[in-house]
Amino acid sequence: MSSFVVHRDGHAASAGDLAPLAFAGYAHFTAMQVRGGRVRGLDLHLERLRSASLELLGRAVPDDRVRACLRAALRAGPADLSLRATVYPPAGDFTVASAEEEPELLVRTGPPATGPAGPLALAAFEHERFLPAVKQVGEAAKTYYLRQAVARGFDDAAFVDRRGRLSEGSIWNLAFWDGSGVVWPEAEMLVGTTMGIVRRQLDRLGVPQRVEEVGLADLSSLAGAVVLNSWTPGLAVHRIGAASLPVAPSFVKVLHEAYEAEPLTAP
Repeated sequence: MSSFVVHRDGHAASAGDLAPLAFAGYAHFTAMQVRGGRVRGLDLHLERLRSASLELLGRAVPDDRVRACLRAALRAGPADLSLRATVYPPAGDFTVASAEEEPELLVRTGPPATGPAGPLALAAFEHERFLPAVKQVGEAAKTYYLRQAVARGFDDAAFVDRRGRLSEGSIWNLAFWDGSGVVWPEAEMLVGTTMGIVRRQLDRLGVPQRVEEVGLADLSSLAGAVVLNSWTPGLAVHRIGAASLPVAPSFVKVLHEAYEAEPLTAP
């Protein structure tokens, strides 16, 4: 049974189905890791698709239809997978929405992933994403700055806004450790589903956390940093720009424990 499945609105997609989407970019998505046919934070993924659809398309795919499409794709593959669900307008880019247009859903699966090995060094770039709260298809700047970072001897990129605040990474959220609690950066960003899972489970575990502005000059006062996304709830960062940071294995452990406390749910 292959890990690679592509479904359009709950059915195996043909080349003809996919051809109009080859160069389309007006779409949004959510990505998740499936284990044993189940996922963590399913409610957060559904909310992400719903809110982004309303923002970009003016209407959303109903949750029950999304779940049915996820189930159909999962039945066609093994129990452990990476899954990406993309919502897009059938009329494509550079079109005006009509009252009759219903968004469509593309579900793609592949082999399970756990992300790179750490710790990472992040190059800092001044950059602010368009509609940062929406997980958009494309966004060439993410790959551009990743490549720029690697060319400079770093592993990936971190973004700093015009006010000097660290916001997020290329495909990551950022989190920091002050020695006893978690510090989430205050800036315009995409709130990741893994970030949402970790935050609510940290609350249940009684781990202190707060949101505050973090600039490059503040890093020397912190006791650790991580990146997190659907691949991992915490991967250590040992450098951002010129600032070195402790690897802080206890911080990474706390985040992983919080993530693993979240129950797995079948779509």
